[in-house]
Amino acid sequence: MLRLGSVLFLQQIPFKGKWINKHEALIRRECQHSAYLQEGQEVSLPKPNYMTVSSSLAPEECQALYKDMVILDNFLSESEEKTIFDEIEPYMNRLHYEYDHWDNAIHGFRETERLHWTKPSMSILDRVRKTAFPDGKPQLKHVHVLDLSADGYIKPHIDSVKFCGDTIAGLSLLSDSVMRLINDKDNSKIADVLLRQRSLYIMRNSARYKYTHEILGRDVSKFNSVVVPRGRRISVICRSEVSK
Repeated sequence: MLRLGSVLFLQQIPFKGKWINKHEALIRRECQHSAYLQEGQEVSLPKPNYMTVSSSLAPEECQALYKDMVILDNFLSESEEKTIFDEIEPYMNRLHYEYDHWDNAIHGFRETERLHWTKPSMSILDRVRKTAFPDGKPQLKHVHVLDLSADGYIKPHIDSVKFCGDTIAGLSLLSDSVMRLINDKDNSKIADVLLRQRSLYIMRNSARYKYTHEILGRDVSKFNSVVVPRGRRISVICRSEVSK
């Protein structure tokens, strides 16, 4: 067990009415209360099972990634996934998949920015925001919807600091996929992240600014040497505002 301040973490602990593992508890509480450690205290996080890292990453770089690239599996139920999909699908179906992105970052995609949602979908998105962003953190009101075709992929890039802030949170619909992070200064430093269908990823700070990220195409979609079949993938993304 692990004691942080007045909070006791066991191998399995209760969180919002259900039992979850210690690592997920640490991360969830850290996401919602970024100052949960008392001054001077540090905790070494175990490597999460959704991430592999190259041997060239230093221990402190690994720790930063474990904290700043968080995946919450099964964040959505099947019915919640269907709720969001059914709302956006009629509009997305009117768009054509594109194979030339303005900054050459995406191949085989269609996208939109959505402001208005039905109450059921808004309830889900509110849960995303409460989980991913600290209280009071300014967020972009529009939600980015990115539809990647089965043969599509996202090339390595760092999202422009002109358009969003230090935290990006995305729901993964319809398909599992693999996100690869590569250190912007040393391309031997790599982390692969398994994004399971219906999961929520939270990318912030070091993962957001110090690493390019990409979604692997289906011909190279592997995690820990195991093929991860890729189908059509929709990501529904909430973002923090640019700091002023």
